Parts: sequence; C-alpha cells; structure tokens
Amino acid sequence: MANVMAIAHIQGGPLAPNIKGTVSFRSVQGGTKVTLEVWGLPRYQPAVNGKQPIGPHGFHIHESGSCKVGDPDNPFMAAGGHWNPDNQPHGNHAGDLPVLFSNHGFAYMSFFTDKFSVSEIIGKTVIIHENPDDYRTQPAGNAGRRLACGVIKRRYDI
Repeated sequence: MANVMAIAHIQGGPLAPNIKGTVSFRSVQGGTKVTLEVWGLPRYQPAVNGKQPIGPHGFHIHESGSCKVGDPDNPFMAAGGHWNPDNQPHGNHAGDLPVLFSNHGFAYMSFFTDKFSVSEIIGKTVIIHENPDDYRTQPAGNAGRRLACGVIKRRYDI
C-alpha cells in the first residue's frame, strides 16, 4: 500500500478571519486517517429567537479546488457543493465529515473513514461552516455560511 498523504491549510474568510489550521489525510489500511487541528473558531452560541446556533461547526469536503472568497457576506461559494461522487443523500456523502466542537476557539480531531482514498480528494477543498450539520437536510445539511476554506494538496512522506 502506497503511503499517500495530503494536506489542506485552512484560512478563515471575512466572517471569521482568525481561523487557521491544517487538515491532513493519510492512506492507511482500508481507508484514510483524517486529522484536523484548527484555531480561531467562533465560540459556541446557542440557537435563540429562531436563529441557528453558531457551532458546533459543519465540516465537509467540497467539490471544487477554489477558496476564492467572492461575496464577503457569503464567502467561498467557488468551492462548490459537498463532494458526493456516488450521488448519496446528505448524511452519507463521501464529503460529509464529523462536526467540529470549539474549545475556546480550538479544535483537534482524528478519525478514520473508508468513504474515500487520499488520491480521490486531491484538488478538492475542505470547508468549515458556521452552524452544525444536521446530516438530514438535502442537499447540504443546513450547515450555514462558510467560515474557512483550504485546498487539499498532495504530500509525500519522507
């Protein structure tokens, strides 16, 4: 098995400029190990008066390789929709990843998935959303505005 690795350097946009971090993807037996470390996430705010909560944060692989900001009130739309190569309903997209919990602005997470190989996601983007993903609403989980983005690029182990 080739030990393929990819990394995305995450940068916040106009709605959350302090977000910075990395997501690494490593080929492992039977799938991919994903590890994220990010700082500057907004603090959790519960849902009030019919508004969505801020956090936990939706976290997805998106189909395009662009983190162009575009509209500062609705940034990173150039990243396209959730990556969904098998046309699955939301909640089972290959690009659906676990939500991020902010711990005073910091999140660390590592998990395994067999929904994709590292080579399949090179050139895609990762997006951190403002709201939690409900894993039900079609097509994208009602995760809200896009706070941060990073393009997934191939890396080689030394």
